[in-house]
Amino acid sequence: MLGNMKFNSGRVCAVLMAGGKGTRLKPYTTYVPKPLMPIGDLPIIEVIIYQLKHYGVKDFYICIGHMAHLIQAFLGDGSRLGVNIEYSFEEQPLGTAGPIGLLKERLLKYDSFISMNGDVLTTLDYSRAISRHMESNAIATVCVNQRSVNIDFGVLEVGADGILMEYKEKPTLKYNVSMGINIFSCDVFDYIKVREFLNIPDLLINIRDSGKSVYAYEESCQWLDIGRIEDYSQACEDFETNRRLFLPHE
Repeated sequence: MLGNMKFNSGRVCAVLMAGGKGTRLKPYTTYVPKPLMPIGDLPIIEVIIYQLKHYGVKDFYICIGHMAHLIQAFLGDGSRLGVNIEYSFEEQPLGTAGPIGLLKERLLKYDSFISMNGDVLTTLDYSRAISRHMESNAIATVCVNQRSVNIDFGVLEVGADGILMEYKEKPTLKYNVSMGINIFSCDVFDYIKVREFLNIPDLLINIRDSGKSVYAYEESCQWLDIGRIEDYSQACEDFETNRRLFLPHE
């Protein structure tokens, strides 16, 4: 369940990435941008805004591109939701990290900011993640979730000489995967050039290669990226079944 501890809203804001085309969700996204896809009676981006508002976030910067006018028309300036919303428009695709560069002057007044995809359904405790980020003194924190993958075959490990080293029948492999939610300190702007195409993985590796820290915050929580039709269907089912887990303010 979402926690109740709030952080200082004057120190933290949220950047929501909402400019993608959502090609894996076609035909649904032919006429509706992915962040406005409904989860129950609310679009997923509105669920995210309510969740972050629950923790004390008041300022939102939404990076838009594809079908930008629909997102702006629906969310407006945020007053309907009790928050402040400003927009940043991508004239051309800049990747998952490049749009942050367009917001540099507006973000420098905050200590840290959450940057996340506008299509994530999760029960992540944002306050704990923010606290761990600040305690770590890292430039970037990646929120991770453990996933298991069942392999329906016998998996062999074979040496260079062709000799069998190990044989595992239908193993379950566990991975830490990115939740599409990252927390940055403003030092991150040393690694982002304005209007340069840049993806989050490349940004994080560049920070690491410079000798600076990238912290991984792992939490056992519910998490779904609704980028695929099967995940979207599961997200709708989870939300309807456990609405109070996702919207504790109601």
